[in-house]
Amino acid sequence: MKRPGKKVATDRSFVVALSRGLDVLRAFHPNDGLLGNQEIAARTNLPKPTISRLTYTLTKLGYLTPVPRFEKYQLAPSAMMLGYAALANLGVRHLSEPYREEVMRETGGAVAVGGRDRHSMIYFGQSRNGLTLGVQLDVGSRIPIATTAMGRAYIWALPPDDRASLLRELRDHYGSRWSRMRDGIERAGETVARYGFTISAGEWQNDVAAVGVALKLNDGTGPYAFNCGAPAFRFTEDRLLNDIGPRLVAMVRNIEAALGGAAPQSKKDESKKLKPGGKVARLAEGIR
Repeated sequence: MKRPGKKVATDRSFVVALSRGLDVLRAFHPNDGLLGNQEIAARTNLPKPTISRLTYTLTKLGYLTPVPRFEKYQLAPSAMMLGYAALANLGVRHLSEPYREEVMRETGGAVAVGGRDRHSMIYFGQSRNGLTLGVQLDVGSRIPIATTAMGRAYIWALPPDDRASLLRELRDHYGSRWSRMRDGIERAGETVARYGFTISAGEWQNDVAAVGVALKLNDGTGPYAFNCGAPAFRFTEDRLLNDIGPRLVAMVRNIEAALGGAAPQSKKDESKKLKPGGKVARLAEGIR
């Protein structure tokens, strides 16, 4: 698990012990149940003796609950309250719910909203009817940024410098797999420039097709991104392009207006606006 930003060795304000403790809490995923020190060590790339000290400390602080019978841990209510508090403060989650429900009913697809967590997008709101996706996703689920419609919409909503930084992180994270992912991100940039949304059809999961649209606000938060997905046999390429995508764009623009609108673009930003055609993603340094 790599940390973004400055190298901790040169950042005197960075508290390594705190970072490692938070990494332990991050190691618990939805539907995981119990995790032992060895499993946590594997997920965090931290030494097992370090993990033992961290899980002991987090247990004493009330963020982990030990299960002695299995020599494992589970998240305690104190840890879960952090997530609940964060969700309560996300106005976009609550305000977008009726819009998401409407698009779900009209399209038969699952509609979700998420934000970035390192190399993933994490769902903090979802509307589905139980028949939509073979892959069961819910609030708290993570999906990769590089190969999903939601993640690619997020990438292309970032300011150029932030996008370049993220692309370098993804390149370093994925190594030899990056070339194919980069091509998909490039195509997504061209689709955003032409239509206002991204498409991922069989690139994350073979049988899942989705569109993604970014949401920009003028309050300094985000960007966030929405997706609408379904089994590929229901969301054909033609339907994604001519029905689902435009419908999701309209939904997100309505949500932006209800939340106070997107941040106005400066003339400098306008000069950098993407144009359709060509390898638009290569405008971002680091994608090569």
